[in-house]
Amino acid sequence: MKKVIATVIAGLFATAAFAQTPATAPATPAAAKAEAKEAKTDSKADAKEAKVAAKAEAKTAKAEAEAKKDVAVAKADEKADKADAHAKATHTKAKAHAKTEKAEATTPAPVTK
Repeated sequence: MKKVIATVIAGLFATAAFAQTPATAPATPAAAKAEAKEAKTDSKADAKEAKVAAKAEAKTAKAEAEAKKDVAVAKADEKADKADAHAKATHTKAKAHAKTEKAEATTPAPVTK
């Protein structure tokens, strides 16, 4: 049992000693500068991509709005045409009715003896 406890304690000390060493050396100024430049270039490219995407989205939204407007105009025109046709039909029907009444009024009834 003493050997197990000694091994566990030795393992803890070894782990603590290993954790104290630095993980990586700090980057050199030239490398840091190159990384910063690359990051800047990447961010510019991302911004440009986002701008293009926003323009495309705006263009699509504008086209959709225009299409909806065209549909609304077409529906309004169709409704107006339907109302005109209904008015014309009513007028024609009234005219025909008046004509038949006039014909009935002018035609004398047959006289029977």
